[in-house]
Amino acid sequence: MMIKLKHIVLASSLISTTSMSFAAEIGKKPETPQIPNSPYVVHDGTRPIPPAVKTKGAVVSPPPADAVILFDGSSLDAWKQKDKFVIKDGILVAAGGAIQTNESFGDIQVHLEWRVPAKRRVNGQKGGNSGIFLNSAYEVQILQSHNNLTYPDGSAGAMYGQTPPLVNATSKQGEWQSYDIIFRKPKFEGDQLIAPAYLTVIHNGVVIHAHRAYHGPTTHKKVRPHKPSHAKDAPIRLQYHNDPIEYRNIWVRRLGDYDQGQPYQEKKSSK
Repeated sequence: MMIKLKHIVLASSLISTTSMSFAAEIGKKPETPQIPNSPYVVHDGTRPIPPAVKTKGAVVSPPPADAVILFDGSSLDAWKQKDKFVIKDGILVAAGGAIQTNESFGDIQVHLEWRVPAKRRVNGQKGGNSGIFLNSAYEVQILQSHNNLTYPDGSAGAMYGQTPPLVNATSKQGEWQSYDIIFRKPKFEGDQLIAPAYLTVIHNGVVIHAHRAYHGPTTHKKVRPHKPSHAKDAPIRLQYHNDPIEYRNIWVRRLGDYDQGQPYQEKKSSK
């Protein structure tokens, strides 16, 4: 009995400590690097919390004719590391590791829909966490942020570790969410940065980033600059964060340059 009692006390202590660590992220300024051109540090718990906006939920957008289908409910043929995610009843479920696309992409439009299982326990960054990495380096955070507080630059739709969303458009847990993303990779001339990576995100029909610049690639609790290698096309990656995030209807379009179509040519009349 004494041994069992000790185990119970120890377990209770660990649960209490874990709960405190989650709560401590809000209202606290961690010892992390300063974000460029910002009064805040990475994962700053004193940063203003994005205001919540109630929406009608996911905006379901069928892929246009020129889209590359990444997941339509039938297969993982567009992805590498196929065994890391599983398909259940036409839904893609994160199961054991990150996956990345077979093809590489640069400037793109992406649509994806995701949800966190309704009965899963979520607390801060635990329980409902994933992310989509554009160009394999620039993360848009996926997190159940409806009635779930965390550091603002780690909430749903955040440019992770850099910029929180303008608003929190997250629907209730168990409901589908949609991201419509426009991403422009950084531009270099030799080793000289000409333009940073830019991001626009529409979450459940609400703009949460509007042509916002990344300070650099996404890194954990660090700030790194853009590098010339980031200007190359690279795969899209879906993160696995030990949570069974569900996905459906994922597609991508490459964004070309302006004035790349064929000029108008008047048809010759036949006599």
